[in-house]
Amino acid sequence: MPIPYEFEYFKPSSITEAVELLGRHGTKARILAGGTDLINELKLGYRVPEVIIDIKGLKDLSKIEVSEGYLHLGALVTFTEIRESKQVKEHAYILYEAAGLVASGGVRNRATMVGNICSAVACLDSAAPLLVHDAVVQLHGAEGVRLLPIHQWFVDNRKTAIVPGELVTRVSIPLPKAKCGSAYQKMMRYSGEDLSQANVGVLLYADGDCRVAFGSVGPIPKRSPKIENHLRTRGLSPISIAEAKEMIEQVIAPITDQRATREYRMHMTKVMFERAIATAADRLKAPKLITKL
Repeated sequence: MPIPYEFEYFKPSSITEAVELLGRHGTKARILAGGTDLINELKLGYRVPEVIIDIKGLKDLSKIEVSEGYLHLGALVTFTEIRESKQVKEHAYILYEAAGLVASGGVRNRATMVGNICSAVACLDSAAPLLVHDAVVQLHGAEGVRLLPIHQWFVDNRKTAIVPGELVTRVSIPLPKAKCGSAYQKMMRYSGEDLSQANVGVLLYADGDCRVAFGSVGPIPKRSPKIENHLRTRGLSPISIAEAKEMIEQVIAPITDQRATREYRMHMTKVMFERAIATAADRLKAPKLITKL
């Protein structure tokens, strides 16, 4: 399908130039990185911009690197590159795992993780992994660089805390503070490309700390401090996990749509939560933390 709309096109040669263009055109402009969401929206006539700023030529945004205690992923890093990165697999296995479940191989070759969080649809795959790892979003604007914790990023469905004129340049994940195990669970069709109907991310540390995040079961993805504190204080026993499963009903707010009912999403989120706990514990290889599920 052709794009039946006209717009101005710019391809900046630096981050500074990109920020200047954003400052000049404000909300009339949109960023083109992977383009998997933007191009579809242009074809459908949804959120059509007057200006497109193509940042694909900014090679500094294509890097995956470890420095100063963080795993840094540039704004142009694709999901395929995440899957191929030994650094991501070593330091943020849950993100590596989730990246392999994003859409299809063709989409993963172009779609960027930063574009995924900027789209901020409720069913995005990268949110839960970033939330459990306390990731930080780096934004460049006219006033300089701003760092925003990922838990402050998602404001509403398709709405983020980005300020007009800002450009997300990378996402940084703190390197794990201790030995850990993680797991990502996604409810989707058994075969073929599909959006997440519900997803769960779990990160367990050998010192007993734990992180739990949910996606596609509310307007925004979210962590659950209540469930985390329960598991942290009660430990990972069959009883405490069963109690935590019941708490999920107080945390998420799934809806009924063409892909799944509210009740099915709620039930499967509990199932996936239990599976993610078991898988993360197995990967942690710490039997003293858990007995039998």
